[in-house]
Amino acid sequence: MYSIIIPIFNEQKTIPELHDRLVKAAATFDGPYEVIFVDDGSRDESFAMLKGIHDRDHRFKVVRLSRNFGHQVAISAGLDMASGDAVILMDGDLQDPPELFPELVAKWKEGFDVVYTVKRSRQEHRVKRAAFTAFYRLLHALSAIRIPMDAGNFSLMDKKVVAVFREMPERNRYISGMRAWAGFRQTGVTFDREPRFAGKPQMSLRRLIELALDGIFSFSNVPLRLAVYLGLLVALASFAGGLYVIYAKLFTDKAILGWSSTILSVLFVGGMVLLTLGVIGEYISRIYEEVKNRPLYVIRDKIGL
Repeated sequence: MYSIIIPIFNEQKTIPELHDRLVKAAATFDGPYEVIFVDDGSRDESFAMLKGIHDRDHRFKVVRLSRNFGHQVAISAGLDMASGDAVILMDGDLQDPPELFPELVAKWKEGFDVVYTVKRSRQEHRVKRAAFTAFYRLLHALSAIRIPMDAGNFSLMDKKVVAVFREMPERNRYISGMRAWAGFRQTGVTFDREPRFAGKPQMSLRRLIELALDGIFSFSNVPLRLAVYLGLLVALASFAGGLYVIYAKLFTDKAILGWSSTILSVLFVGGMVLLTLGVIGEYISRIYEEVKNRPLYVIRDKIGL
């Protein structure tokens, strides 16, 4: 049994083509399959179109969330509903090609529990490509968990890995990092990420930044240690500066610098304090979200499940 999980947010222009390519790709499976669309609070006709697909083919199922909870949470909702022995995650904009399914399944049958995909190339704007490249390398350098670079959500996971996901309750989720944390036998498959089939990207710059911060702060405590190192560096610099002022006053005829150097010192130290408080605040905000213990998502409708 295979499960395919696809988060959907305002993808009415893409859904017909997505459905056709999914049917052709899933025909290569050696067993039955289900496709679970997770409608993450779409405001267009996406849900109605998904419901129509289910009415024609009950292998296509729909989870409709009560509002937009975010891409990573929508994937998590699908994981909670999946019943397959192998579960495939992919985006609904067709930048993740369904035609790669046979290669993912072949690796799974070789004995790998996780088969992630690595983007060999991207079709986005060069600034966005540079930002993704910088993020993956920064995360790889900071994280205590070895998260593969350029590996996104598009992947296949064995059901025992999905069971581990269901036991992870954190609110600020970064699927690629959680997948790496789970362990098991993992391997990668490279592919060229296709351009978006239709419409505009639904992941805004703000959401991308939030996702990047979730990845960094959820899988690394280096920012906290960096704050300590910055504080120590500033303290040592201040101590050295103080010794120099005392030396210049007692043993030389040099004039002690006036208010400009004092103001610059105060601004520098103040900036370091605010930076440190900001880093601590990011961790505290995540603690705050966790202790509220609200449901990760709220389901409005389920069709076929």
